[in-house]
Amino acid sequence: MGIIAWILIGLLAGAIAKMLLPGRDPGGIIITMLIGVAGGLLGGWLGKVIFGVDSIDGFFDLSTWVAAIVGSLILLLLYRAFTGGRHSHRHA
Repeated sequence: MGIIAWILIGLLAGAIAKMLLPGRDPGGIIITMLIGVAGGLLGGWLGKVIFGVDSIDGFFDLSTWVAAIVGSLILLLLYRAFTGGRHSHRHA
C-alpha cells in the first residue's frame, strides 16, 4: 500500500478509535489523526509479531482495518495515560 492509503486508513482508524473511547482529550483532531496513522503501523507490526500474519495485505482487507483500529486504540489509551491531568485551559 502507498503512503496515501496509510494516511487515509490512519485517519479513519483514529476516528473509529475515538468513537469507541469517547471523552475529552488534551489534543484535537490533529492528534487523533496522528494517533490513527501511528496506530495503523503499530497494529500491523503487532499482528506480524504476535500472530505471524501479514495484517497489512491491502486497503480493503478486514485484517488491515482491524490491525489499524486496535493499534489506534492502544495508542489512544497510552496517550490518555501520559497526558491524563494536563488539559489545556482556554479562556474566551
